[in-house]
Amino acid sequence: MARGLARGWGRPVLCTDVRPAAAEALVAELGGEVVGSNAELAQRADVVVLCHKPAQLHDVAAEVAPHAKAVASILGATALGALKAAYPDRPVYRFLPSTPVEVRQGVVVRAADGHQDTRLDHDVPALFAELGLLVDVDDALVDAAMGLMSCAPAYVALLAEAQVDAGVRHGLPPDKAAEMVVQTFAGTAALLRARDNDTLAVRREVTSPGGSTARGLAALERAGVRAAFQDALDAVLGVR
Repeated sequence: MARGLARGWGRPVLCTDVRPAAAEALVAELGGEVVGSNAELAQRADVVVLCHKPAQLHDVAAEVAPHAKAVASILGATALGALKAAYPDRPVYRFLPSTPVEVRQGVVVRAADGHQDTRLDHDVPALFAELGLLVDVDDALVDAAMGLMSCAPAYVALLAEAQVDAGVRHGLPPDKAAEMVVQTFAGTAALLRARDNDTLAVRREVTSPGGSTARGLAALERAGVRAAFQDALDAVLGVR
């Protein structure tokens, strides 16, 4: 995810990584510098973006917190309160992005918070807003939002794959089927935006009573497509 953010921003980076080769590859691609330690990075950066594993919160904070001017976290399952406790007395921001931020078409969820720093309260969210749609939600809902949008690129890819496979079974060449399906997904997303995200309106525009689309939709409903997505979100959130 760190690589996706950096590619989306398209700027030289200061970075560290437990795998030096990964940091060096990112700098070779985008420019910037691999610094020697987390502490050095915190001393030099205006904002430290935390992209490590959630379980490493306190170990990383021990190195970064004494020096960081501000912190922006993309750690999953790590509440804003826990971040502020690990990084006291400085601005702390919580974001969760989706992988399409790499092409500036992602969703970035921000945990809503009070004012912390007048300049950074504008500049840090504006930086993440460059990567796609920035949505504020209550901190308690960030994990649900993550399950909805951060996991979704994998679901959309699976749906596209299934649609392509169905076309191939009926004789379409795989490459042409993939081109048509991916463009259809992209075009439908643009159409939904143009219709103010009115999914029902878009379905009705293409569905004639008793027609082929109506029969296809009925088959998907019988197969449990809605229940499958509900089950997926429940599974991500650990709901039984």
